[in-house]
Amino acid sequence: MRYYRCPGAYERFGVKGALPPTSGYFRFGNTSICYGSYHRQKPSFRSLESLQDALPEVSIEDGMVFLPFNPAQVISNLGREAYVGEWRSGPMSALSRLYYWLRPALPVNVRRHLQMLYLKDWKRLSFPSWPVDCSVDNLMERLMLLSIRASGADRIPFIWFWPRGSSSCAIMTHDVETRAGFDYCPAMMDVDDSFGIKASFQIIPEERYQTRPEFLEEIRRRGFEICVHDLNHDGHLYKNRDQFLDRAAKINAYGKEFGAEGFRAAVLYRKQVWYDALKFSYDMSVPNVAHLDPQRGGCCTVMPYFLNEILEIPVTTVQDYSLFNILRDYSISLWKQQTKIVMEKHGCMSFIVHPDYVQHPRQLSVYKELLKYLNQLRRDNGVWITVPGEVNRWWRQRAAMRLVETELGWRIEGEGAERARIAWASEEDGHLALSLGNSQSSPLATGAFAVASRRAPNGPAASQPIHSRSVEDIAPESR
Repeated sequence: MRYYRCPGAYERFGVKGALPPTSGYFRFGNTSICYGSYHRQKPSFRSLESLQDALPEVSIEDGMVFLPFNPAQVISNLGREAYVGEWRSGPMSALSRLYYWLRPALPVNVRRHLQMLYLKDWKRLSFPSWPVDCSVDNLMERLMLLSIRASGADRIPFIWFWPRGSSSCAIMTHDVETRAGFDYCPAMMDVDDSFGIKASFQIIPEERYQTRPEFLEEIRRRGFEICVHDLNHDGHLYKNRDQFLDRAAKINAYGKEFGAEGFRAAVLYRKQVWYDALKFSYDMSVPNVAHLDPQRGGCCTVMPYFLNEILEIPVTTVQDYSLFNILRDYSISLWKQQTKIVMEKHGCMSFIVHPDYVQHPRQLSVYKELLKYLNQLRRDNGVWITVPGEVNRWWRQRAAMRLVETELGWRIEGEGAERARIAWASEEDGHLALSLGNSQSSPLATGAFAVASRRAPNGPAASQPIHSRSVEDIAPESR
């Protein structure tokens, strides 16, 4: 399982016969909504309907887990938002063109009212699940538990999600939309630095403001990062394939000029099937749940994932603009609620805070409160706070690492293994439990040469528990 980076011998999954060509919604337990093909069943074409639960149909035979669907297809469909279909069609496409034609002349108050009108139904959307959807992560947990049961192992080793055993990850990003926001960037860096947090600045290459090489160099010199933010932020990057290819070529050139490895589209617009034209190492345009964005949908995971060669680092928290102007909320309560969910899954908390919208004392005080809270999570919960480029480098290294079994136990091999940690997945009272480290293997801290024993020693002091979460029991006749 690429998600866990466990040895291939534990990937014990098969599909119960041929799958139909059509895809639809179904459940896998109580907390995973899936979208894909379903063996000998007709899945729902609307996520609002009562859904078939695939979990009772799972069987374990001769050490193999047989599923009525292909989990790789489901995970890919959610990550690529295949369930959404073509979003810029019909009357809304014409309204979108009119809005973005008028947008430069519209004050924020007018834009806010228009956006609230457009988004008025967001509370009625049942999928993805607000405020954070973990369907993919829940699916992977259940698959791990099934693999443990099928293998008969006491526990399964895997490569922990974050370097040096960090409990989870957090990144701060700043989309710079206007000249006023551009001019405020040095002050924004001062605020971030006062809390010991670095961020990435997403810079628009054309029309909005004039970038200067010395300004970009100053961002890098201070330890911050630069990403390319669309081409001109007019909302039409994905209008049609020909225009996109023309703009993508210019965006790629700006990426080289800026020394930028990452990209984010304006307004979090995206069309993943066209990403092959973007020559960036990572993208940050896909929300986890997009109820408050013009393009609805969401990738339903709190972990980075690959879209062919591009690593997607999903946006897992509400944007400051939506928080202040759509929800009219001037607190960090929602951010704290979202971070709690992401941390329970050991995922990546990804924030978008615009220099354009936090210049006033009220908004700035909320942002500072958020930074203080993130510092607390770093201190008390072992959260790795870093920049997107470092997440990209780590996730690529982790994806290339492998666990090798030796006479002494398991060790991690590959570039960056000195920062990697071996973790363990086990079943405890019908729950999936993850633990990190082992009291009998002190060399664990040495990374590339870390060794962990093959079997769990007796007693709770053997390992450091990370979490234990419920997973619906498989029907007894299926075990």
